[in-house]
Amino acid sequence: MFETLKSVFKVKEMRRKLLYLIWMIFVIRIGSQLPVPGVDSDFFKQWFESNTGDAFNFFDAFTGGSFTQMSIFALNITPYITSSIIIQLLTIAIPALEEMQRDGEEGRKKLTAITRYVTVGLALFESVAMAIGFGRQGMIPDMNFLKGIVVVASLTAGSAMLMWLGERITEKGIGNGISIVLTINIVSRIPSDISLLYENFVKGKTIAKGMLAACIIAVIILVVVVLVLILNGAERRIPVQYSKKMVGRKMMGGQSTNIPLKVNTAGVIPVIFASSIMSFPSIIAQFAGKGNGTGIGSEILRGLSSNNWCNPSQIQYSWGLILYVVLCVFFAYFYTSITFNPLEVADNIKKQGGFIPGIRPGKPTSDYLTKILNYIIFIGAVGLVIVAVIPFFFNGVFGANVSFGGTSIIIIVGVILETVKQVESQLLVRNYKGFLN
Repeated sequence: MFETLKSVFKVKEMRRKLLYLIWMIFVIRIGSQLPVPGVDSDFFKQWFESNTGDAFNFFDAFTGGSFTQMSIFALNITPYITSSIIIQLLTIAIPALEEMQRDGEEGRKKLTAITRYVTVGLALFESVAMAIGFGRQGMIPDMNFLKGIVVVASLTAGSAMLMWLGERITEKGIGNGISIVLTINIVSRIPSDISLLYENFVKGKTIAKGMLAACIIAVIILVVVVLVLILNGAERRIPVQYSKKMVGRKMMGGQSTNIPLKVNTAGVIPVIFASSIMSFPSIIAQFAGKGNGTGIGSEILRGLSSNNWCNPSQIQYSWGLILYVVLCVFFAYFYTSITFNPLEVADNIKKQGGFIPGIRPGKPTSDYLTKILNYIIFIGAVGLVIVAVIPFFFNGVFGANVSFGGTSIIIIVGVILETVKQVESQLLVRNYKGFLN
């Protein structure tokens, strides 16, 4: 990785892309500090700390603290992520979208345009809900129609601008722009989380106890990072043999290759889906001003909050953790089923004259791939759950209460690895060009 970074600075084109990325990061962080006109940021922050608990923690972690500061980037790229997931899921149900997905570059451009429109629509809907919900509770002083329009326009425009910046990073910078924006937001919260850990477990302790606590925290973070690296890199390779055939006067084919099936086939999507579904009821309750009530509904909301999981004094609420694990496993299978089609892969292998050693072409190959896929999906889902649950355990037992956890680490490590791969491939292409020239 360090050699790759050194090579980037030596190449003028790559150095320009890196500087463009750094400039975009600066713009994004500046925008995250600009408050929405008409909103009392300090009052909103106090309300957030005293009322929300875990309802918006997941949302705030993904916005890099922009939400608690109620900046123009408060919605951030969450509408874009949601719209991307919606469009991807709808390609299964709507034949027209499925056809676009198969149309190559032209179809991809159409799907991207649809995703943009859906993003703006979601951002508009969410900003209206926030303006009405917070306005009723006094979060926006002297609330009136004109001030509501300003707040809605600022939040919607901020989300649209971040989507545009992410696309510009993809086009002119390094890596996937949207993923990098999300990673920037998560990383921006780490210093405050480290400070919180220091305040809770190191400050005020004896040197020996402070050093021991710091070492334990470092080891836990290192273990989670290593598990994420193993999970991202693990794959099952299915060998494929292609038969020889006569083309003209030459014998072609006969080579061996493999189908790499990643153990964590769905990536971080299952965790995001599960966390979003479980936090949604709490968000609605907070908008309605019923987040701190009593009764069965409030008990259910407490069980859905990860702040109450693994807490020895409130062990009855840990049922939410079981539901979270079940949802993660379910979405791991669900998302993989819509992104990987064993029957289509088996047909492609058969058309190209290939076969899996010991397995007949056609349906037997499809059944074999399905069996292997179900097995590795379960392993990947279990690994994903372990990485996600470790921070919940320490938050509950020791009261760490930090915003970054397994989900954040999975995203950070995954984006860094993917960006490094893209940089290496661009450097390799440039070297080939230089050789040919």
